[in-house]
Amino acid sequence: MENIIEIENLNKSFKDVLAVNNVSFKVKKGQLFAFLGVNGAGKSTTINIICGNIKKDSGRVFVNGYDLDTQLFDIKSKIGVVFQNSVLDKSLTVLDNLRSRASLYKIYNDEFLKRVKELAQLLDFEHLLNRTVNKLSGGERRRVDIARSLIHNPEILILDEPTTGLDPQSRKTLWNVISNLRKSQNLTVFLTTHYMEEASDADYVVILDSGKIVANGTPLELKNFYTGDYITLYGVDLQQVQKITDDFTVVNGGYKILVPNTKIATQLIIKYPEIFVDYEIVKGKMDDVFLAVTGKKIMENNQK
Repeated sequence: MENIIEIENLNKSFKDVLAVNNVSFKVKKGQLFAFLGVNGAGKSTTINIICGNIKKDSGRVFVNGYDLDTQLFDIKSKIGVVFQNSVLDKSLTVLDNLRSRASLYKIYNDEFLKRVKELAQLLDFEHLLNRTVNKLSGGERRRVDIARSLIHNPEILILDEPTTGLDPQSRKTLWNVISNLRKSQNLTVFLTTHYMEEASDADYVVILDSGKIVANGTPLELKNFYTGDYITLYGVDLQQVQKITDDFTVVNGGYKILVPNTKIATQLIIKYPEIFVDYEIVKGKMDDVFLAVTGKKIMENNQK
């Protein structure tokens, strides 16, 4: 699988603050790539460099084979961006917002109307085309934001905290659309999010802290390395649990034990079959990975 984004030794400072510190990573075509970190970690700075919105201090950036230093226009034509805060003009209708964006890519008249029809059907906002943006709900506005970013058929969709503030149903709808786009068009999705269940579905994850990459790998690799498995035992008493370990947590209806990996869990099941009658085993979550790697909670994003 070819690399569609390649970042090599990227650096960016703002006065005395080193926002991006020697960052290198690759994104493969068609991947869902998660870029994680609390506010100030360097995520948005990196994205803005890739999009050509701010200049890097040093390093190399290649997008779809194009060099950021000499081929920025070509890169912009391959990227669609959904920013954390909507960039739609609230006083204009949905249709006029999309027409304004399409004109930047010289998409006019019948070609424009055809593309809008495709996106409106895909994202279910045909009934909103003549409504002004200030009358849309948060979920409706987000769908139009995504349509705006896709108007020119980009090969890479950058989603910067795309579901922040949305209700669960709207989040589910957006992810269904993005999943379908990835399958039908081999769209590459570059995601930043503070919802760890969204990162859990990624093909590859990079975690930033204070401008540096502090962990990277598939969600499974990260879970296996930074967390263990959780065994929850039901229908047992304290004495039975203490046969296994003194390190446990009391939960509703049972006891929870952390073990290093599934192999150890299996060994315990074999050793204590009389205790493992009603139980469940789950792997650690991406929240646990993030906390282990950075010592911070991802939800700090919304507390600053």
